[in-house]
Amino acid sequence: MISVVDVSKTFRSGDREVRALDHVSLDVASGEIFGIVGQSGAGKSTLIRTINALERPDSGTVTVDREEISSLQGRELRLARRRTGMIFQHFNLLSSRTVQGNVELALEIAGTGRAERRTRAAEILELVGLTEQRRAYPAQLSGGQKQRVGIARALATNPSVLLSDEATSALDPETTRSVLDLIKRLSRELGLTVLLITHEMDVIKRVCDSAAVMADGRIFEQGPVDQLLTTEGSLLAASLFELGELPPERGTTIIDVTFTKTTSSRPVVAQLARTHNLDVGILGAAIETIHDGGQTGRTRLEIPGSTEQVRAALDDLRGQGLFVEVVR
Repeated sequence: MISVVDVSKTFRSGDREVRALDHVSLDVASGEIFGIVGQSGAGKSTLIRTINALERPDSGTVTVDREEISSLQGRELRLARRRTGMIFQHFNLLSSRTVQGNVELALEIAGTGRAERRTRAAEILELVGLTEQRRAYPAQLSGGQKQRVGIARALATNPSVLLSDEATSALDPETTRSVLDLIKRLSRELGLTVLLITHEMDVIKRVCDSAAVMADGRIFEQGPVDQLLTTEGSLLAASLFELGELPPERGTTIIDVTFTKTTSSRPVVAQLARTHNLDVGILGAAIETIHDGGQTGRTRLEIPGSTEQVRAALDDLRGQGLFVEVVR
């Protein structure tokens, strides 16, 4: 649905150049929720703005729903943008318009007739749970309600793609979860492809099917979340499951064991110690509920013993379908 191929973008201010995007390539499948995670200045916002042509790349191509957005101009570009909705961190609502008026704005710009605008706005407001607030003004709404208006406005033209630019970073944790659950539900019910950018790992855990890690204008890894969690050296896995510092060297082997939803309930450590007669130490553990409702976790274990004993223990764990990474 979304294909970004070798895109670069440099901003210039006087004699200073900032390389916002550095040969970025990205693929988002139809109907999935794809998250791009990274710190401020990573290039996330620039990337998402190239996808609806608010920014033009210096090189490379951006294709949305088989149409190369980066090459469109004028009327063709305006029509293409209607198929891509966008929600923002700070809502961008007009204070002089009611909730319904803000939602109708996108349809006015698209040239939709008054009666059709009212009907469509009412449908979307019901979908996001704001029917009773349709005559309220933004100043009368909570942060979560304002963002729901923003989502409704983004969906007014019936887009196939929804872009989210840090849409939950101004919200409290409970409201964030509510908005993310709404986005997930809308994606499933409407068949939306969702691309969201964030600096919060909780967003990735809660709703994303796939994800990419971005820094310094580059994509360092990308793929299905479940796959990245069992990829050796994964930056995403390390950030989702922070297990602390390593202890001093003391002649032992330290491993990280990743449990997926099919293996998280097994008494792995107890069985390992009993089967191989090892005094296994637990140095850290973390468990999370990932977007599909499954429990996924990572445990850091310290294993004493000879090379042969350790090898047998690792073979045992891997034979059970567990992902094992030797840390030291």
